[in-house]
Amino acid sequence: MKRLLLTALAFGGLAAPASADVRLKKVGEFDAPVYVTAPPQDRKRVFVVEQRGRIRIVGRSRPFLDISAQVRSGGEQGLLSMAFAPDYATSGRFYVYFTDRNGDQQVVEFRGAGNTADPASARQILLMPDSQSNHNGGQLQFGPDGRLYIGTGDGGGAGDVDNHAQNRNSLLGKLLRIDPVAGGAPEIYAYGLRNPWRFSFDRRTGDLTIADVGQGRWEEVNFVRRGKGKGANFGWRVWEGRSRYTRGEQAPGHVKPVITESHDDGNCSITGGYVVRDPALKSWRGRYVYGDFCRSVIRTANLKAKKVRPRDSKLRIASLSSFGEDARGRVYAASLSGPVYRFVQR
Repeated sequence: MKRLLLTALAFGGLAAPASADVRLKKVGEFDAPVYVTAPPQDRKRVFVVEQRGRIRIVGRSRPFLDISAQVRSGGEQGLLSMAFAPDYATSGRFYVYFTDRNGDQQVVEFRGAGNTADPASARQILLMPDSQSNHNGGQLQFGPDGRLYIGTGDGGGAGDVDNHAQNRNSLLGKLLRIDPVAGGAPEIYAYGLRNPWRFSFDRRTGDLTIADVGQGRWEEVNFVRRGKGKGANFGWRVWEGRSRYTRGEQAPGHVKPVITESHDDGNCSITGGYVVRDPALKSWRGRYVYGDFCRSVIRTANLKAKKVRPRDSKLRIASLSSFGEDARGRVYAASLSGPVYRFVQR
């Protein structure tokens, strides 16, 4: 996300009339929601992450977890996402990514049981010093290999001023991978990223999609088949989209994006989503759903096509902050101004 959370509440969260085949079903109102998820195999509950430091369960007023006293929130900082361990049903382990009161980024493990989590169970997994307030990444996802993946921004500053993204000795501007139970230093899984605010794994194939927020001209979506992302260089700060950004520097073997979105079309900050596997959402099944914070139009694309051609839907969500999936594979979208919606077939 970039230049977005500071002004988000001014946009409102109204959705336009639905397209002929898919509509938006509102599931609740929240305080600056930035992510939606559910524990594996839990087909009854949906969890919403609020930027200011709370996690709530849809339909319940009492927070599942409240760490707002530990979180610096505002702009692009805050409690940014969560991920349940694959064995959550027995271990109770889940992970959160947040900006602490010092402005640094933390990944912390907690334990949950029933409809509440224990704040005293906190165990720090990763601490990343961060001298600037923007480009924080923030996504957590367990991959098909059972490890925890962590998307980190390049540390902020225009043009990756400290050149973190191409520096493989820095944890910033990366997709990290870690075994949180065994501990140890995280592995740099992929690099050359500016601000991978949202990435996802296809729940059926394990393919990886990263939506990387651009600088001043281009937003991009990167796609690699399962297992092919290890060691991948996605090009930033040498490339922005398919255009050279920094002359005189190289990004060896960089992976070109499958989708680029121009700022000339009203885009400003891409919001990555999921490949739809909800069996009830027939018309979008197998298509990647995503959007942009400023343009607000919900788009879909077949990422495996020889030439990827995104389509606009008739759905709009102002202040589009995130997408999410529940344990059934149903797909959600959140507006930073409060509403959370589920995509449903008409």
